[in-house]
Amino acid sequence: MKKLCKNIFAASAILVSTASFAFAEWSPTRPVEFVVSAGPGGGTDNFARTIQSIINKYDLMDRSVIVLNKGAGSGAEAFLYGKQNKSDPHKLIFATNNVYLLPHVTRMAYQASDLTPVAALAMDEFILWAKGDSKYQVPEDLIKDAKEQPGRLAVAGSQAKDVDETLVALIKQATGAQFKYVPFNGGGEAAVQLAGGHVVANVNNPNENLGQWKAGGVKPLCVFAPRPMEAGEPIRDGKGWADIPTCESAGLNIKEYRLPRTVWLPAGTSPEVVEFYADLMKKVSETPEFKAYLATTSQTGDFKSGEELKSFIAQSDADSVKVFEAEGWLKK
Repeated sequence: MKKLCKNIFAASAILVSTASFAFAEWSPTRPVEFVVSAGPGGGTDNFARTIQSIINKYDLMDRSVIVLNKGAGSGAEAFLYGKQNKSDPHKLIFATNNVYLLPHVTRMAYQASDLTPVAALAMDEFILWAKGDSKYQVPEDLIKDAKEQPGRLAVAGSQAKDVDETLVALIKQATGAQFKYVPFNGGGEAAVQLAGGHVVANVNNPNENLGQWKAGGVKPLCVFAPRPMEAGEPIRDGKGWADIPTCESAGLNIKEYRLPRTVWLPAGTSPEVVEFYADLMKKVSETPEFKAYLATTSQTGDFKSGEELKSFIAQSDADSVKVFEAEGWLKK
């Protein structure tokens, strides 16, 4: 009888141990790579390194973080790296919406389905800017001139067939105004070109034009967001980000166009792994340091994960494809 009881106890212990192991929360077992789909010093790199420093400061993860920059091919290098490391739970890919939009316009060695979305932590807003001393006060002033001079008014942006040119094409489709899009290597160059009067407008993110706005070289006409930006310190003539009207309220019929700051895993990782990193990113987004990062970079905090994130990506993808198709950009 005693032997039987011992056997039952031992079997029970094994079952309890097995069950505990099966339901134990997953956590990394080796250093985690933060794979940045851009070069050092850019917005995506700053995003990833800010998260790295917050994780280290608050000991949010037992394993160390290594940042790798793989920005070639507009970020495709990082996304292909994710595909090549399928099911690896120790590689996080940091991106924007380029991860799912690039395969639509260029032949790539990966598809968006080769990666799994984990979280979006912030939205980088887009603003329609004009030269500081120009006659343009509201978007309609610029649209009117463009309609009277189709294809002649130059608008600056960063890269070709990327987010900036997509927005300019969206403005054309919404208003019928045709601009001459002029691509530059980055938002900084686009800001200088506008301040110098070489173009009539640009569609830069807030932080890219901040210095020129302070100096009076450029001025904001409207922000492509569903609501005004967060209030902050005045920047020029007593006005700050919160004083910029939404484009929809200013008469430009585009409710929203925003750049998400996203985090991805290679496809094939388990739901427990995705949940672990989504929870980690949620904790990061709630820290004072991340809120300070948002304020410094003039971005909007907007955490998304799970089904909410998937729904956002699906809608963003569908809206962008409509623009690509109308412009003839879809890959053949």
